[in-house]
Amino acid sequence: MQFYVLEGSRHDGRLVHEWLFAQAQAVGLGGGSVFRASAGFGRHGLAQDSFFELAGRLPERVEFIGPPAAIEALIDRVATAGLRLVYVRFPVHCGITGEDKP
Repeated sequence: MQFYVLEGSRHDGRLVHEWLFAQAQAVGLGGGSVFRASAGFGRHGLAQDSFFELAGRLPERVEFIGPPAAIEALIDRVATAGLRLVYVRFPVHCGITGEDKP
């Protein structure tokens, strides 16, 4: 699943992606990543790396992979905390290459 946030956004005194990481750990997700966009547009307008005045306000994608119940618990925590974040959920198959097969 993916959340979309603005770089530098804060919640409860922390960067939103750091807050999301803590919530994901609390619901049992094993890890997450944040990816900063070089440009984007959406409900907050247009942002690009080339505009100096927009430094620090680019979109970030915060991504987690895990079981549906943990993903749902994370979404519930975000909603309960009063955050209004755009998110995407989709089924995935996750594995590790090089593992011995039974």
